[in-house]
Amino acid sequence: MDMYGQYDKSIAQKTIIVVLEIILLWLSWRILFQHGGDAILGWFGSENVNGGIERRIIVFSFSVIVFLRITFAMFFFVRRKIPWEESMSIPFAFALYYIGFALFVLTAGRPPDLIDYAGILIFLFGSFLNTSSELQRHRWKKNPENKGKLYTEGLFRYSMHINYFGDLLWVTGYAIITRNLFSFIIPVFLFCFFVFFNIPKLDEHLKSKYGDQFEEWRKRTKRFIPFVY
Repeated sequence: MDMYGQYDKSIAQKTIIVVLEIILLWLSWRILFQHGGDAILGWFGSENVNGGIERRIIVFSFSVIVFLRITFAMFFFVRRKIPWEESMSIPFAFALYYIGFALFVLTAGRPPDLIDYAGILIFLFGSFLNTSSELQRHRWKKNPENKGKLYTEGLFRYSMHINYFGDLLWVTGYAIITRNLFSFIIPVFLFCFFVFFNIPKLDEHLKSKYGDQFEEWRKRTKRFIPFVY
C-alpha cells in the first residue's frame, strides 16, 4: 500500500472512513452506557461493575474529540491519496480506541482521582501537539514561496514526527483513564507501529523527495520523542 508520494482528494475514501467511525462511536456508546459490552467481558471472565459513570463519560468524550480532530485533519490537512484498502484499515485502527478503551473501562468503578486528571492532561496535550503541528505545517505549505522546501519549523523543531508523538500521548491518556493494565497494550502497539513501520516508511519518502534538506534536519532533530529519541 503506497501511502506517500501520490496526491488526490480521495473524497469517497474519506467519506467511508467518517461513516465507519460514526458507527464505531455508536457502538462505543452502547458499550459504555447500554450494557453493550457485557457479553464480551464475560468471554474473558470479567464483568461490568455498573459504576464509574464519570470515567465512562470521559472516555466517550475522548472518542468524540478524536473523531472531530481526525475528521478535520483528514479533509483539510491530508493531501496524499488514500488507497481504498487504507479506508478500511483506518477505521479498524480507531476501533481499538473507540471500542477497546470502552470495554477496558467497564471494569473500573472508582471515581476519577489525581491519576485520572493527569491522564486527561496527557490526552489534551497530545491532542494539542498533533493538531497544532499539523496546522503549522499546513499554513507554511500554503505559501507559494515554500514550494519544494521541507518544513522543519514550529513544533517540528523538537521532533521530526512530533505529530506522531502527540498521537502516542493522547492514546496513553485514554489508557490511564481506564485504570486497566491491559489497555496499555494499545499505546505500546502504537509505539511499535510508529517506530518500526510508519516512521521508517515516511522517512524514506522524505529522503527521496528532499535529499540534503532531510539529512540536515535528521542530524539536528530527534526522530520521535523530543529530547530523547
